[in-house]
Amino acid sequence: MTLIIFLVILAVLVLVHEFGHFIIAKLSGIRVDEFGLGFPPRLVSYKPKNSETRYSLNLIPFGGFVSIFGENPDAASISGEDSKRSFVNKPKLVQVAVLIAGIVFNIIFAWLLISAGYVAGLPSSVSDTLSTQYPSSINNVHLVVTSISPKSPAEMAGIQVGDDILSVTSGKDSLQGTAVTPENLQAFVSAHGSQPVTIVDLRGKQQLTITLTPKEGVVAGRPAIGIGMDMIGRLQLPFFKALYEGAKLTGHLIEATAVGLGDFIYRAVTGKADFSQVTGPVGIEGMVGNARQLGWIYLLSFTALISINLAVINLIPFPALDGGRILFVIIEAIKGSRINPKIANAVNSVGFV
Repeated sequence: MTLIIFLVILAVLVLVHEFGHFIIAKLSGIRVDEFGLGFPPRLVSYKPKNSETRYSLNLIPFGGFVSIFGENPDAASISGEDSKRSFVNKPKLVQVAVLIAGIVFNIIFAWLLISAGYVAGLPSSVSDTLSTQYPSSINNVHLVVTSISPKSPAEMAGIQVGDDILSVTSGKDSLQGTAVTPENLQAFVSAHGSQPVTIVDLRGKQQLTITLTPKEGVVAGRPAIGIGMDMIGRLQLPFFKALYEGAKLTGHLIEATAVGLGDFIYRAVTGKADFSQVTGPVGIEGMVGNARQLGWIYLLSFTALISINLAVINLIPFPALDGGRILFVIIEAIKGSRINPKIANAVNSVGFV
């Protein structure tokens, strides 16, 4: 099921991205030969009557494409019979608009997903600025595990990030209900020293009872079980406020993603990068599975984050990415002539690989 959900998410994100290229190319009078979901070989295709565009479903599911006439220039697109409708013969601003449209559509899609999350009720910390700004809009507040210390009692006992802590018991003493807060739980564990502690834990829809023993050395000066905690509720906003706050959060996520990616590239160039931070389709599928276990609203938010990552990565001026193609257009505008099509196509092919 996780694999199916992952492929659906990937298909939707690719569809959104490629539709951006597709619709702006169409509106600009550029000929679009094919809109494909997945990469060839082709499984099925359909070309509507009186349409120049073929729509195809392809075997390799990790991606998609729009075949725009003249995007990879050849003799026919430069000076052939239909060359006036070629991408390469359109004004530079039109070319940039077509290339950047996929990125813009991914950002718009992320914004709409995040806004929909706010309308439905997006998980938020009660200490967040937005939660304090709309205190009456946050509900269903509960204690959530936000981090786990390596080799701690919590890690050994199988507590996971995202678990809800419903109650804590040691001997005849217990915390439950509204009394279960980060400060109270911390004080409770410290007060009972190295005595075993039983935690009633909610993971998705599954309720677990976990017993563990605090120990010294996890944090300085007191026994601890090794978890980071926060009070998390569902922040539910009216439609127009959700759109406004969704746009703000989308902007913050774009900035954070760009800074993080820039820092990683810098570390990679200087030989200091931790490549364990990089994941591909298989790793992302695992993340989708984790988000799915937490609930559909987390899956919605994770999809928005992937969409933003796709947008930011595609802006990188690397061959075959949209940013690389935009760079070629800018170079051509500056030099006043086309880059040799054979060179451009070869560089983009290498970049794609």
